[in-house]
Amino acid sequence: MQRWKKEPNTVDKRTVRKRVPHNKLTAEEEKEILDVMNREEYAYHSPATIVPLLADKRCYMASESTMYRLLKREGQLKHRLRSSPRNNQKPKAIVARGPNQVYSWDITYLLSIIRGHFFYLYLFIDVYSRKIVGYQVYDKESSDYAADVLEAICIEEGIDPGQVILHSDNGSPMKGATMLATLQRLGVIPSFSRPGVSDDNPYSESLFRTMKYTPMYPSKPFESLQKARAWVSQFVTWYNKEHLHSGIQFVTPEQRHDGLDEAILKQRLEIYKKAKEANPHRWSGNVRNWKKDYEVHLNPEKGKNSEKQLRAAV
Repeated sequence: MQRWKKEPNTVDKRTVRKRVPHNKLTAEEEKEILDVMNREEYAYHSPATIVPLLADKRCYMASESTMYRLLKREGQLKHRLRSSPRNNQKPKAIVARGPNQVYSWDITYLLSIIRGHFFYLYLFIDVYSRKIVGYQVYDKESSDYAADVLEAICIEEGIDPGQVILHSDNGSPMKGATMLATLQRLGVIPSFSRPGVSDDNPYSESLFRTMKYTPMYPSKPFESLQKARAWVSQFVTWYNKEHLHSGIQFVTPEQRHDGLDEAILKQRLEIYKKAKEANPHRWSGNVRNWKKDYEVHLNPEKGKNSEKQLRAAV
């Protein structure tokens, strides 16, 4: 290293060394593999299928990963079937800047005393405030029941056409004819997750986890539909009015939904500032961040439009 530093224009040769694997395929072998993959009988198959097809003919040319690598290098790593490629794009990013703008809903199971029989909790949450704006427990899954709950919410919250985006997964109650017709009639804009991707509906999933792991959750199955409804009503009251939600700076969902959270957070900040002024030697940095989040993002875009950077810009 001392010699390298003394000599001008010298670089660490370890960084520019080109290693050639001892088992590297020759140019002729690579060409032969590409020719085989582009034959008419294999042109519409992926390497995952080509490998076993060749093996059935007692032929081994290269591993599946090697075939993929060669196709990528030659710019041929594309959809090889006659059908259109599967469209699995992420749902459109949604931003809520106030209550009654973006709702999320889902259905979860509640155990009953009869083995194999469940009660179904329909739960609608306001993404901005985390308030449970509507709920009901039924003995089956149905888009008719979901439509009834949604209609009651729109009346209770005074929702105007085009005001609310309703996000859900791709279950049959979410896409049932009655539910879709009700969405259209009420002017509620539907939004759906990708099939099989629960992370696209995180607020509802998180709420269900909170509900089922709270200490008040019954240790035994519900004896009847009426008792399940009574317990859910008790939970919703606690969640909306008493639960200090960590995602909204430890105010209750109802306080944030009603616009009371800003005054509460300002008061907390003033208390912390006075405490620091009284005993500055006990504080090594700034006081706790009691800043309100004015935007809540559902399925935010990555990169420059990420949730973290959007929050920093507020």
